[in-house]
Amino acid sequence: MNRNENFVITINRELGSGGRTIGEILAHKLGVSFYDKALIKALEEKYNLTAEEIEKMKGREIRWWEGFKRVVGVGDGLIDSKSCLTEYEKEHDVLTTENVFKAETEILHEIAKEESCVIAGRCGFFVFRNHPNHLSVLIQAPMAYRVARVATKKNISEDEARKIIEKVDRMRENYVRRFTATSRYETRNYDLVFNSEGKTEEQIANQILMFIE
Repeated sequence: MNRNENFVITINRELGSGGRTIGEILAHKLGVSFYDKALIKALEEKYNLTAEEIEKMKGREIRWWEGFKRVVGVGDGLIDSKSCLTEYEKEHDVLTTENVFKAETEILHEIAKEESCVIAGRCGFFVFRNHPNHLSVLIQAPMAYRVARVATKKNISEDEARKIIEKVDRMRENYVRRFTATSRYETRNYDLVFNSEGKTEEQIANQILMFIE
């Protein structure tokens, strides 16, 4: 991966593996923006974005994403992804339509075109599979570790945590299979695969940095 040109790092992760935090730490160390499902959904829902609307915006302004960021305040604290959706709270229960997936894909491609970034989820490994400067990462962990982590963070029982994890796992796998015709667990889709058990988020972020450098 060439850090002298715009690059995109995508992180797919299992709930409770710490993948989102790893992505945030990595983005901070690299000095680039971090985007996740919450922010993308917030942009779509707050501004009623569709693939058609995005095409119109692109037609009106060559660097439409820069203009759009100025309007909605991305990077300036006007949209806080953590306040919109957290990893342990609701997943998107309504099935994503083909049009919404297309809109998300357009947004992601425009983000990556305008700036280097770290993106969590959203089938990033697939969306950027042909990107010339893309690193794809998968963060996994054993179920027992994930259950304990979610139970502690949410202050719930391990039985409750396991149910949440199993539900989210099913939903994420169904989402990926529907729009990519592959599995998110297929390691051939990734450049790097980590088991986060026994390591801190900081350590894994540093290992990714070492690989890049």
